[in-house]
Amino acid sequence: MAEKNIAPSTARSSAVMAAGTLVSRLLGLVRTALLAVAIGSTGLVSDVFSSANVLPNFIYLMVAGGVFNAVLVPQIIKASRQPDRGAEYVSRILTLSLLVLAVLALVATLAAPVILRIVLSLGADQLPLATSFAYWLFPQIFFYGAYALIGQVLNANGRFGAYMWAPVVNNIVTIAGLLVFISMIGREETSSFSPENWTPQATLILAGSTTLGIVLQAAVLLFPLRRLGLGLRPSFGLRGVGLRQTGRVAKWTILTMLIGNGAYLVYTRVATIATDARPEYLAMGREIAGQLNLETASMLYIIPHSIITLSLATVLFNQMSHAYTEKNYDEVRATLSQGLRAIGVATVFCSAVLIVLAGPISIWFSGGSNISATLQAQVLVLLAVTAPFLSASFLMNRAFYADEDAKTPLIMQIILSAFGLALAACAAALPPDRIIFGLAIAYSLGNIGAVTVSHIFLKRSLGDYGAGHVVDVHIRLVAAALGAAAAGAAALWLMGGYTVEGFAWQSLAAATVVMVVCGALMAGVYYVLLRVLRVSELDAFLRPILAKLRRTA
Repeated sequence: MAEKNIAPSTARSSAVMAAGTLVSRLLGLVRTALLAVAIGSTGLVSDVFSSANVLPNFIYLMVAGGVFNAVLVPQIIKASRQPDRGAEYVSRILTLSLLVLAVLALVATLAAPVILRIVLSLGADQLPLATSFAYWLFPQIFFYGAYALIGQVLNANGRFGAYMWAPVVNNIVTIAGLLVFISMIGREETSSFSPENWTPQATLILAGSTTLGIVLQAAVLLFPLRRLGLGLRPSFGLRGVGLRQTGRVAKWTILTMLIGNGAYLVYTRVATIATDARPEYLAMGREIAGQLNLETASMLYIIPHSIITLSLATVLFNQMSHAYTEKNYDEVRATLSQGLRAIGVATVFCSAVLIVLAGPISIWFSGGSNISATLQAQVLVLLAVTAPFLSASFLMNRAFYADEDAKTPLIMQIILSAFGLALAACAAALPPDRIIFGLAIAYSLGNIGAVTVSHIFLKRSLGDYGAGHVVDVHIRLVAAALGAAAAGAAALWLMGGYTVEGFAWQSLAAATVVMVVCGALMAGVYYVLLRVLRVSELDAFLRPILAKLRRTA
């Protein structure tokens, strides 16, 4: 199989997307840190809000997300070759999809009390507060869908930047809302929020600003959509533009997302067992990890995936879609292999950094409590160890959707969901103070299982896509990362990172200094070891970054 390099256009598009994602993620970290200050990370209200806040996105993903994110791009690319550049097709898709999303959001919001009772395992004193949050948060379903739908239209037309920069607006609005909350309502450290002392004004500021951020995230995409010049308009006809083919692929994708996100909702219910038990443990003077700790750790370990993998995979997905359309299977195999190797350069190193520096990182999201930080760090380590598997399985999965094959991902999802549900059952059997750790292990085992299953099915459909070369490169990447981790761990030990009385645990400023020093040392060691091990993918990964820096200079 011929070696494939990243094309300049791909590199530029990926760089623009990565820049937007990086800014968004940095602001997301600020938002999460402020949320911990506002309502804590192991408090009585924090998990209730976290549980209610994740549900709108996952209801959307479960019902429609897979269609928007994986099915529409190949169809829009096909339609764009028509004389009208796909305007009629896109108009009808937008009209139909937005109507479905509006109905879905309305029904889910009205049914919020029922949904919460089914999905969450909360006590009678916590459920009313979760319901109040849900009435403000569930309308997000419509705007999550609108953002994804418009974003995929832009991506299919080669306009990648706006989709990745729009969440910046969301985070800015949410950060502003949290600052208003802290100013007007207070903070967990002094107020010790509970369902009993929580107020409607607090719900309005916290949940209302969160939803407003999602609304504006979708709204800002209307400007680049208009600049496409497609002349889009409401169109209610369903015949004559190829919607039948979209429907054939979409039905399998909907089933896949229902099964996959249904399994996630089971995980959420198991996590809220710990939330329900938290008052009992707090009465004994003990803090335990809960839903917010799992969500925060997930947000942290997914950052390399979001910045590197999503940016590159979105562009590579278009390339694979074009190659499948032209029946150029060698191009598909080369694109997939090169992509897996390129993302590994970043994700393997980032996994090592998250594991070594989990303690100092978690101090930022503990609301000032070192006990909460240690719990957060333990959850983060359990997830971060398989961060490269998450990214690899995502790109491998996209190869099937690029071929408009939605049946194979469905079969894979059934296998993985059965495995995940068995792991969730094991976690539910643990004592409440161990449940979140059990779920983190379940997520990690699921990431490994996803790569294994994806490889088996890819071999059947594509043949040899260079998996041996991918594994060889990753072995060298892991060796370099282990060397970097050893250097970082030694530096962390010298800076008091392995005892809560040490320098690293004294303040946010101290934790930041430790992260900068140890992170820089790890990056230097990793770079040198990659050169020693002759990992040529390092140059392919750095080339677009260095070119961007030179252009900026």
